[in-house]
Amino acid sequence: MKYISLLRGINVSGQKKIKMPDLKLLYESLGFDKVATYIQSGNIIFDTQHKNISKIKSLIEQAIKKKYHFHVPTEIRTKKDITNIIKNNPFSPVDLEKDGTKVLVTFLSVKPSKDNSLNLLNYVKPPEKLIIKDKTVYLHCPNGYGKSKLTNNFIENKLKVEATTRNWKSVLKLDELSEE
Repeated sequence: MKYISLLRGINVSGQKKIKMPDLKLLYESLGFDKVATYIQSGNIIFDTQHKNISKIKSLIEQAIKKKYHFHVPTEIRTKKDITNIIKNNPFSPVDLEKDGTKVLVTFLSVKPSKDNSLNLLNYVKPPEKLIIKDKTVYLHCPNGYGKSKLTNNFIENKLKVEATTRNWKSVLKLDELSEE
């Protein structure tokens, strides 16, 4: 089965450095097949016979911890999950030239509580928009993500769940690269 793992916080500002060729080898050592990486931020597409996503996540996180001596939160999605995230984007259609980096998806480790979700929504100020659907946050930052208060850390803190964020261009590319 085809999976996409999204590593949180590697190769950002010189922190938690992992070279993608090394990460590819690490995944292959775990028995994963057809391993491919996309950009330096920790996007890995792979095949495995494992069906238990929690077990896959644990295998990856433990292997990274053992090799690099730091913890890297990891989100796992299936190809179908990514395709559904794209289909369910409330901000579609997205002009990739204009908004490909201003529309973002935050992948949550678990569905947040209703109270925490409502609390986060209190911090959304126009023109920004934020919509939570199950374990996915859709975010539109027309003035740029770098100027937004709604950072990955902020969302994690308010929702009280682990998360990692990717821009729309990256989400589309991961879907494309994960084609069978």
